Amino acid sequence: MEAWKTELDAIVGARHGGKTDHVLSALKALDARHPHTPEIAAELAFTLAGRGEDDAALAAYDRALALGLSSPSEQANTLAGRAACLLRLGRAKEAAAGLELARAQFPENAEFAAYLAVALKRSGRADEACALLLDTLLDLSDDVGLTAHQRTLRFLIRD
Repeated sequence: MEAWKTELDAIVGARHGGKTDHVLSALKALDARHPHTPEIAAELAFTLAGRGEDDAALAAYDRALALGLSSPSEQANTLAGRAACLLRLGRAKEAAAGLELARAQFPENAEFAAYLAVALKRSGRADEACALLLDTLLDLSDDVGLTAHQRTLRFLIRD
């Protein structure tokens, strides 16, 4: 295991109850020593976003993605975090475009549909947002009533 990985695991493991001051400084120091490590950039982004520092978080998310995360789950989490930052920064159209790509890359990840619905609503496309949420609900629900009425509900969404 790479030395940076052990240190990163220790830093991330030190997060408790939202207290990130010591975590942020440790991540920044680790990132300075290993600036081309996407996993460190992603954890830095998550920490910055958790502190409401969305501009800095967005830059770290973009760097992590550009460097190429090796784990699909880390890449999906990074894409979701990036979208949330864009939404908080009022950049809904940009978030929607990225989320469309993320949904194509990770069709099994329902969080992208939920974030996309928010982005569509904030972009003035409330009808599309509602249809997407209802489709997602129908796709994921095993509720007997919803299952029984699924075809009619899907028709009504598009009518």
